[in-house]
Amino acid sequence: MAALGSLLFALVMLITVIPYAFLTLLWSPLPLHWRYKLTVGWPKAMLWVGRWCCGMRWTCKGWDKLPDGPAIIMPKHQSTWETFFLIAYMPREAVFVFKRELLWIPFFGWGLGLLRMIHIDRSKGADAFEHVVRQGAEKLAQGRWIVMFPEGTRTEPGSEGRYKTGGARLALRTGVPVVPIAVNSGECWPKGAWIKRPGLITVSIGDPIPSEGKRPETLTEEVRLWIEAEMRILNPERYHNTDR
Repeated sequence: MAALGSLLFALVMLITVIPYAFLTLLWSPLPLHWRYKLTVGWPKAMLWVGRWCCGMRWTCKGWDKLPDGPAIIMPKHQSTWETFFLIAYMPREAVFVFKRELLWIPFFGWGLGLLRMIHIDRSKGADAFEHVVRQGAEKLAQGRWIVMFPEGTRTEPGSEGRYKTGGARLALRTGVPVVPIAVNSGECWPKGAWIKRPGLITVSIGDPIPSEGKRPETLTEEVRLWIEAEMRILNPERYHNTDR
């Protein structure tokens, strides 16, 4: 049944992304706010398709901890699932920081490019981060939230990637807090696997962590400690051999 549901889910995604991409071009003259609301309809719909086809349900802890102001969102990254969830359900427009090559993906890249997020050319080194700072400050001033995955890439359930300081450095340069988020989506939508498994995905939001007066390494470590401790609460069975 998992294979059948996963196949149906993949077919729905494939069949719908192409016409939806053309729709994003049709409404591209609209103001950004409306382009965003219309475009995120696709990932929101895919979350519900994944729920009914594959049994990927979700719940959220700590929603009331989200700040009423600018912030850098720093989530655990296990799956494509949370990229859909964050853009579809965050109470403010989410701005992802991503490599510019994603814009070259047919259809998907069209919609992404029209949302005015922050894409970087990693070949530019330090200049690339200065671009992130300039663009990030502008987006935050517009009332949007910046999303940066501190581990940079997806990790397997029960594992921990190297936490990078980019999100913390951006928070320090812009003077905003960071919000750590733990998510165990890899239990249902594993990295590199096409079969989706039924289960309950938990998105757990931590208290905002102030950035003022801290070193990037210190702030990053605070984020890491909270996320990894929370992951051990969400899925303790994944860690009983790693904490000895």
